[in-house]
Amino acid sequence: MPVLFMFHTIPAVVRFGIICGTGVRIGRKKEKIMEVNIDNMVIPDHVAIILDGNGRWAKKRGLPRSMGHKEGCVVVERTVEDAARIGIKYLTVYGFSTENWKRSGEEVGALMQLFRYYMVRLLKIAKTNNVRVRMIGERSRFDQDIIDGINRLERETENNTGLTFVIAVNYGGRDEIVRAARKIMKDTADGKITPDQMDEAVFSSYLDTAEIPDPDLLIRTSGELRLSNYLLWQLAYTELYVTDCYWPDFNKEELKKAIAAYNSRDRRFGGVK
Repeated sequence: MPVLFMFHTIPAVVRFGIICGTGVRIGRKKEKIMEVNIDNMVIPDHVAIILDGNGRWAKKRGLPRSMGHKEGCVVVERTVEDAARIGIKYLTVYGFSTENWKRSGEEVGALMQLFRYYMVRLLKIAKTNNVRVRMIGERSRFDQDIIDGINRLERETENNTGLTFVIAVNYGGRDEIVRAARKIMKDTADGKITPDQMDEAVFSSYLDTAEIPDPDLLIRTSGELRLSNYLLWQLAYTELYVTDCYWPDFNKEELKKAIAAYNSRDRRFGGVK
């Protein structure tokens, strides 16, 4: 379940504190952490993450779900910085799915307000850290001011040369494939492409992720064993890593554990070595 922007039931009085990372931080019990050394390991170029477990993290501590979402937001920002320092070139996170529109009007409305504010904050973070931001998903369903904000975010960071941070909003893997098929059918009808020209590379060029390499590693937190309609075409040969760690507990060491697991895999892409 996408959680980056899942602040559906947060009272209005705390919303802006959550989205901008202000307010009271949750005290954490200090634990001895066994550091993972990845100095001589292969770093995946593209890591995709299904952020999950904010609500359960909060419930386990007797806290309102809003505090779990607040912590999750802080972790996303920190993970972007950690990924860039480690040498990951692309980081894609699941923000808001096509299925999330099924939530109540009040919840979706609150979510859209938070999204508006987060885009402004993300622009500042991206400029400070030389991060290029891309949004994937069907943006036409959003209000015009949100569409304008997404376009501005992409436009003003397009020349940044560091990490590419991809956020999936109003995104679903099946919806993406259907939209690509529609565009292909139209181009075929217009004589721009013939059936004989179609192959995997051409089809990929019609997807939201055109010009973005397929993920090398997918991380899903909270122990759930499903893809949740996420990057269905792109994950064909991606290495999957599931951790029981809830997203608000995810940190640089957890990311390094995932990279270490990735290095233990023998990637044959259907062939034999």
